[in-house]
Amino acid sequence: MNENKKTWSLNYGGREVTIETGRLAKQADGSVLVSCEGTQVLVTVCSARTVKDGQDFFPLLVEYTEKFYSAGKFLGGFRKREGRPTDQETLNARLIDRPLRPLFPEGYMFDTVVSCTVLSYGPNGDPEVLAGLGASAALTISDIPFAGPIGTCKVGRVNGEFVLNPSHEQWEESDLEIAVAASKDAILMVEGEAEIVPEDQVLAAIWFAHDNIKEYVSLLEKVREEVGKTKREFVSAAANETMVSKITADFAGDARACISTVDKMERQAATRALEAKVKEAMAADPAAFGLSEDASFGKEAYKGVDELMYNMMRADILNEEKRIGGRKMNEVRQIETETSILQTPHGSSLFTRGETQVMAAVTIGGKSGEQMSDRIVGINYDKFYLHYNFPPYSVGEARGVRGVGRRELGHGNLAERGVKAVMPEEFPYTTRVVCEVLESNGSSSMGSVCSASMALMDAGVPLKAPVAGIAMGLITEGDRFKVLTDILGDEDHLGDMDFKVAGTTEGVTAIQMDIKITGLTREIVETAMKQAQEGRLHILGEMAKTISSERAEFKDGVPRIETTKIPTDKIGALIGPGGKNIKQVQEDFGVTMEVEEDGTVKVLGTDSQVLKDCVNFIALQINGPEVGSIYDAKVVTLKEYGAFVDIVPGVSGLVHVSEIADDRVNDVAQYVSEGDTVKVKVIEVDRMGRLKLSCKAVEPLKKKDS
Repeated sequence: MNENKKTWSLNYGGREVTIETGRLAKQADGSVLVSCEGTQVLVTVCSARTVKDGQDFFPLLVEYTEKFYSAGKFLGGFRKREGRPTDQETLNARLIDRPLRPLFPEGYMFDTVVSCTVLSYGPNGDPEVLAGLGASAALTISDIPFAGPIGTCKVGRVNGEFVLNPSHEQWEESDLEIAVAASKDAILMVEGEAEIVPEDQVLAAIWFAHDNIKEYVSLLEKVREEVGKTKREFVSAAANETMVSKITADFAGDARACISTVDKMERQAATRALEAKVKEAMAADPAAFGLSEDASFGKEAYKGVDELMYNMMRADILNEEKRIGGRKMNEVRQIETETSILQTPHGSSLFTRGETQVMAAVTIGGKSGEQMSDRIVGINYDKFYLHYNFPPYSVGEARGVRGVGRRELGHGNLAERGVKAVMPEEFPYTTRVVCEVLESNGSSSMGSVCSASMALMDAGVPLKAPVAGIAMGLITEGDRFKVLTDILGDEDHLGDMDFKVAGTTEGVTAIQMDIKITGLTREIVETAMKQAQEGRLHILGEMAKTISSERAEFKDGVPRIETTKIPTDKIGALIGPGGKNIKQVQEDFGVTMEVEEDGTVKVLGTDSQVLKDCVNFIALQINGPEVGSIYDAKVVTLKEYGAFVDIVPGVSGLVHVSEIADDRVNDVAQYVSEGDTVKVKVIEVDRMGRLKLSCKAVEPLKKKDS
């Protein structure tokens, strides 16, 4: 019996969640095991005691790892051990990271790692939620400075009722999925998707989540009182007031000129020139800026200019509602849209909003294009997926592309969620969208939603409705706040919130909210949601000027699918021994065929008539010809009493001499030869399945010239 082990329990949305500490991973700064209905997640936190030389940002790393043994499963593939994180593990690590980050003290630069490991998995306990709960708990009881506790949860809506942390079965019935992190007093992070759900219902889901989270936060406060360590001393470095006031006094005019420059690249160049000017002044008289002779003047100039412009832009917005470029608080930048800009891809578009530009390309195909993911919850096949690329040239940086980073995965996932809800239910194709960010100044993920929507319509995909997205910002000071529509990169940097909403004219399809302060009041969230709706409707109107519904036909060269269904006991006959028959059919018609377990047969090709002919051919092979139907048949063998013909390979019948011509036929060879194609009508199928065919019932044959 471990005497140090302590446990606490809470009924969290109808399921018991247990927090345990004192038994596992005791050398970590904080360690908890969070359990719920068979799922157990170990969360540890460690923070370094020394800072690396020159460290100028908070190096927080959140890891989320699903061990396959937790579900009693082997991994797929050749290596039977866990390797680099999957996309979903990375996305969930980001979900845990985002609400934690603003709760560390300003200036905290110590390497900090939060490690979440799924040790046991039961389908009714969501490991992603438990990992978030555990991260807050481990930090709360550790000696690491942290302004928690906080709580996390997911909300679904089943039959109009909100459900906290639904089971897998419940998720199948839910029309929204919202993940929320919050403190006792305020919302910290929101991310989710919905099936075109009105704004007020999305807000209600967020408030439902917050009300439940408050109970978990209260439990953690009790845990902290009982086992929490004394927080290690950390005092945020006091701002260099001398430097700030000196730069403000001497360079406010230069900063104002920078802020007044509308073009992003020109503004950045002006800002760099100002930093160089300040650096020169610092080097000439360090003491006047409150600096020593050996200070890094370049770094100090960058920080000082950034602080000056930060304060100036925030004051402009709060006091005068004045933004870069003179835009109003709720004004969207100029929008330009085009479709079919690429010649070969199945659909394409270009969406430009101010200095943000995204090109989308759509690929349509069959089952072989599905995206497989292997996780502890099971293997999943996605028929629709979106990939997002953010090359360095999009922001004018001279760097090579080094693979897909966590940020790109997160932005691509948000854009995919925004579009997924409007994909048609009965659409037999696999669809891939790739969004290439060509320019960026303000939300490229929401630009990707707009561009993807247009490219899909350009490809002929029958979307339920066009979808668009917009990013909102926030400036607060005390009780005062201003919400900004369609934020620039600089406004994102100086603001207190990044709030993105995607949706149709009828409702929300995706939402993401990150808060850089200690939380948001409900009034602010409601205001931002309303302003986002207005902005989204404006963007949808601009997009509709170029394209508002899918094209009537796929473009030439785009694969088309014809579907038929055969009895399951006939699947073997269609495939044939060793796949011989299906290979021959595909070769003869120049198509690709997919056969599913329920007997659904999909035929892929680019020629609609060939696809129809192939489907008819399959029906003939499997079901046999129908009495009264007319077919083109190939003459195979001649006999004294008639001709044997193939309607399709494997489906043969006899045209008796009496059914060849109107006059008496003495020699069949005088009317047909082997290899000829003739039209025949099915006049009878006997009990043995033998076909009696007639040429004269369609068009009597004429005697050949001798």
